[in-house]
Amino acid sequence: MSEEKENIQFQLTDELLEQVEQLIESQSDKQLKKLMDDFHYADIAEILDELDLEGAMYVIKLLDSETTSDILMELDEDNREKVLKNLSAQEIAEEVEELDTDDAADIIAELPEERRQEVISRIEDEAHQAEIRELLAYDEDTAGGLMAKELVKVYDTWTVAGCLRRIRGQAKEVTRVHSVYVVDKQEKLIGRLSLKDLIVAKSDQKIADIYISSVDYVNVNEDVEEVARIMAKYDLEAIPVVESDENKVLLGRITIDDIVDVMKEEADKDYQMAAGITGDVDSDDSILQLTKARLPWLFLGLVGGVGAFLIMEGFHEAFSKYAVLFFFTPLIAAMAGNVGVQSSAIIVQGLANDDVKGSINSRLLKEMLLAALNGVVLALFLFLFVWAIGNSVNTAFAVSISLVVVIVVAGLIGTFVPLFLDKRGIDPAIATGPFITTSNDIFGILIYFSIAKLILGI
Repeated sequence: MSEEKENIQFQLTDELLEQVEQLIESQSDKQLKKLMDDFHYADIAEILDELDLEGAMYVIKLLDSETTSDILMELDEDNREKVLKNLSAQEIAEEVEELDTDDAADIIAELPEERRQEVISRIEDEAHQAEIRELLAYDEDTAGGLMAKELVKVYDTWTVAGCLRRIRGQAKEVTRVHSVYVVDKQEKLIGRLSLKDLIVAKSDQKIADIYISSVDYVNVNEDVEEVARIMAKYDLEAIPVVESDENKVLLGRITIDDIVDVMKEEADKDYQMAAGITGDVDSDDSILQLTKARLPWLFLGLVGGVGAFLIMEGFHEAFSKYAVLFFFTPLIAAMAGNVGVQSSAIIVQGLANDDVKGSINSRLLKEMLLAALNGVVLALFLFLFVWAIGNSVNTAFAVSISLVVVIVVAGLIGTFVPLFLDKRGIDPAIATGPFITTSNDIFGILIYFSIAKLILGI
């Protein structure tokens, strides 16, 4: 991979973009290359994302593969897809040869199957080619699909002097050396090596005498979310990947930069789901794709609205005698939705961070007490308001009691649903969106009018 440049102050301006476009148009290759040499590859990718395809391809063809390989990884996915379509199989092979195996596999995985095999076959480094094939065989949502083959490992039988010589050779192939892993003669992970201990040890000492046997690891089939949780919990910059928990053959490593990408993707997915958008879409997708992602939840909202209408229609007698009840309907529905979303959001966040402990019953009891306390405080204010605007004490009492019960029920639903979904292996983030809001609106209105009817004797 290319050497990183420090360019913290980079900012893509209209003037810079215009300058790049002019240099492309005038085919001032030397000036354009000199300009690009001053930028980090991530900054160049940001520039290319704003250019049309022809301009982006011009810059990519101009720069060397060592630089453009890193640029490809930073491009917007849609733009990268367009660029790859305009590169030959040989050109793509030259690009991926400059990348670490995990990044190379990610690029190749985006290609159609037939083209994928053609690109792999054109990679000259047979070892690199074999490692990419191995990574492509793993599910992308597992540790195997995320790991890189590049790492520094030593054998427990080596001496310190021999270990240092071999580490220098291995480190040339690794972008960053986070850890040195120790394996036995069967290639099984048995520990890690502290660089400090290695430096201060005597040259004739065996690695077996100085390595640290305690080492965190994940197996190759571990879900990426669990990998992210482990690395976050133990503040790891890298974690080794083994064949299985029983057979700890060292296969590769996962670094923190890959985990950050995973966490960002999961956060984006959960945010979209909470907003009622299914599928992986963004603002640049087609109208049809965006419609498919949004319509199911909008339809759910429509069904919820129809349900609320039917419930209210069943209480038309209450409206005719106590018309004021109608005006508090939006308030009750809104409070039910808000409380439900608050409760579910806390639980979903706790599940994501593995902070939710204990039984479901204990969680429900805690949420019921919390909702009851909040409900009583809000109900007291609402009681005074309803009474102050000229309504009877009974009416104020009916609206206030309804609010307390609605808040408690909404809190219980918002807590139970994500816990239930998680137990069933369904992403609980779905509970923070229109699902909770719609269900609580319906239950809230039904509870409101049922209690009002009972207290007011309608």
